Order: sequence, then C-alpha cells, then structure tokens
Amino acid sequence: MSVNSFEHYPMTWKPDKQLLKLPLYLGLAELLEKDINEGRLSAETKLPPQRELADFLDINLSTVTRALKLCEQKGLIYAIIGKGTFVSPNKIRPLASLQKSESLIPLGNMRPYYQLNHIVSDISRQILQSQTVDDLFEFGRDTDIQQHKATAQQWLKNIQINADSENLFLTSGTQNALLLLFLTVFKPGDKIAADMFTYTNFIALAQRFKIELIPVASDEKGIITEDLQKKCRQQKIKGLYLIPTSNNPTGTTITLERRLEIASVIEKNHLLLIEDDAYAFTNYERLPALSTLIPNQSVYIHSLSKALFAGLRIAYMLVPNYLIHEIHQASNVINGSPSPLNAHITSNLILSGQADITITQKRQLSQERNTLFYHHFPEAASSNPFSLFQWLPLPPHWNGYQFETLAKENGVEVLCAERFLVGGLVDKSALRIAICSPDSLEELEKGLYLLKRLLDS
Repeated sequence: MSVNSFEHYPMTWKPDKQLLKLPLYLGLAELLEKDINEGRLSAETKLPPQRELADFLDINLSTVTRALKLCEQKGLIYAIIGKGTFVSPNKIRPLASLQKSESLIPLGNMRPYYQLNHIVSDISRQILQSQTVDDLFEFGRDTDIQQHKATAQQWLKNIQINADSENLFLTSGTQNALLLLFLTVFKPGDKIAADMFTYTNFIALAQRFKIELIPVASDEKGIITEDLQKKCRQQKIKGLYLIPTSNNPTGTTITLERRLEIASVIEKNHLLLIEDDAYAFTNYERLPALSTLIPNQSVYIHSLSKALFAGLRIAYMLVPNYLIHEIHQASNVINGSPSPLNAHITSNLILSGQADITITQKRQLSQERNTLFYHHFPEAASSNPFSLFQWLPLPPHWNGYQFETLAKENGVEVLCAERFLVGGLVDKSALRIAICSPDSLEELEKGLYLLKRLLDS
C-alpha cells in the first residue's frame, strides 16, 4: 500500500519521518513519547495500526512493533487485544484532576475519611477567632518556625524517628519536598529506582524533571533486593524512592528482614533513599523507618495530610547533613515552607492531642472497612487492618482501563494498576480500592457488592 493511499483515511498520529533518528525503533519511540508528554496526543487516543504506521513511514513492521513495545514498557501506551493501542490516561491527567462524581461510588481517588474533617475545622475556627490570628499571615517568623520544628520532633519520636532541628524542614506537603530534591540533588537524565507500582504524583514529577525511573519487581514482602541489585549493576542509578509502609497503590508493607536487605543494597551502591512515609500511622507492626537504618544516605518525608486532614499541605522532611545547605537555599527560592496558618493548625492538633484522636478514629474505621473487604474478597485482602486501600487483582486477560470503564458504567469509580505503573508490562492487572473514600460503611458495602458481581460475571 502506498503512502498516498492513507490520505483517504485520517491517522490519529502522523510522526514526521524527517525527525526519526537511528536506530529507527528508538527514534520512533522518542517521537511518540514526546508527542504524548507535550499533549499532542490526548489520553485514550487510539494509535494507527502498526502496519499502517509502518507503511506511512516506509519502515519495517518489526521496527514499529519494537518502538511501541518500548513505549508500553514505559507505561505511555497500552494495548487491548482485538481493539488496538491507546495512549495511557495516567501520562496525561493526574489523579487529582479526576473530580468526584455524585453518581459514582468513590473507590478510586483517596478521600481519607472526610467525615472526620470537623475535628480540624473546630481547631481552625478557634485559631481564626484568636487575638493573634493576624500573625499567622506573616511568613518567615523564626520563633514560630522553631516552635513548629520542636512539635515536629515530638511527633516524629512517636514513630521512632529522632530528628535534629538542623536536619528538619517543614514543607508544603510531599510533592513540595520531592520538588526540593529534584531542584538540588537530581538533574535531568538521572535515574531513580522505584517499586514497579508507585505514587502517581511522584511519577509525574519525575517526568516533568526528565528523571528516568527504573522499575523494580516486588513481592508480598516488598521490592525484591536481587532485582534492585541487578538494576544497579546494569544502570547508573542515583536514588531509590520507596513507600515502605502501605505502598501506594499495592498496600504492601516491607518486612523488617527485607528492610535490612534493602539498606545493605543502598549502602553498597551509594544510593540516596527517598522514603515517603505518608502512611506511617497505618504501621501496625511498628516497623522502623528505613531511614533509621541508613540516616546518612536517606531523605525521610512524612506528610500529615492522610493522617490528619487532606487540606493540611504540610510534611516533615529530614535530610542528611551534606544536604542541609542546598535544601535550605532551594526552599528559600521557591518558598517551600507551609503557610503559617497550616503549620499552626498542625502543631495545635498535635499538642492538644486531637491528632492522636483523629488517627485512632481513622484506624477504627479502617478496621471495620477492611473486615468488610475481607468478607467480599478474602483471597485479596491485605493483612494490615489499618490500610486505607486494598489491591484487588483482576482476572487474567483483563486490561485495567477496560475494567475502569466497565465499573464506571455500573456506578463505581476505581483506579487500575496501569495508572501507577513506573515501567515494564502488566502481566496481570489489578485495582486499587480506596476503602477510605465512601462516606459510609453502607456505601462501601454497595460498591464492593457491585465489583464482586462484575468480577464474578
């Protein structure tokens, strides 16, 4: 078939052959990645058939197949047998942009027990009515910062973290802490290893800063150290990003034995660990943070939004001595500190004991909801009774995006494994079920029942 014959059949993607670099499969993969990342190909766009692309570019079919396979391994595209190849939604649209639909039972995006927000609202109302409220709209008051750091040190001791004031930073949430690292420690082209399925906003931020993420295989005990060591031998990896407690999205908590093994690999390969401990309050075994095993090679980030209130954009960030000056300078440049009001509300919650009460209530709710999930899906249920979400494997040959659509048509919002994919191919897809998001146990019960019915059918 000639190139001209395609003029009668509009193609959704027409790469410019003049821009192809050698080797051709890599050049084609780069063009596709560029058009996706820069928005020229929107989410869920169906790509032209491989043979049509090959004829259009006048190259071998095997070259196109190899290029698309490479992009699929990066999570840029996904294929559905008998339907075609599509642009992955997670590369275009962050999860935060998925607005809550009143017509759907929310088991997708994380909305951690919003019914408890009144606790924070009451504290906030008292603060805003105080005589000193005007001071909370002034940035840079050193005495306040030191007081908040002291409160942070007190809070971190509860999770077995001893933090020196000089090494401790207050940031506007986890993403802001990661931004500081990408502005100081890492540069475009650097490689960071991560669990094959991980936090979507970390993936998006790494893409924006042109950091290459290297997927590491995992099992029920956490990332597999042999695979991490293998990747370190094969590639020049600079860092390792992990959520050791209740990994988002799989819910896996890395065992003590595996943590010790990972710490050894980090030391041996001179990596910098980025430990995201947003779910520390779900650590029912009281396992030590990985950072405590290798404090000189780790950055510890502890967000409080999931534990206390999603609107509190504040995280405690602990860095090794050699990074203090750089992080401090970068934080001043981008104004990385949380708002004084947020910091004051957080410290007040901690010092008044309301933070502990909130976490206790969230744990109780999670226990009830995890018990309900176990009733419907006993083989998939996590052993962590405090987990905010569950990882539900799909039957073989099911594409996650397909099931998302099917679930939505039946009144349930879910998120599939492909949205959290760092790289590689999904042999068997799964769903992250946010059991913390429905307003009531009854709403969760209805959502799980509908999912069970869909999977059984």
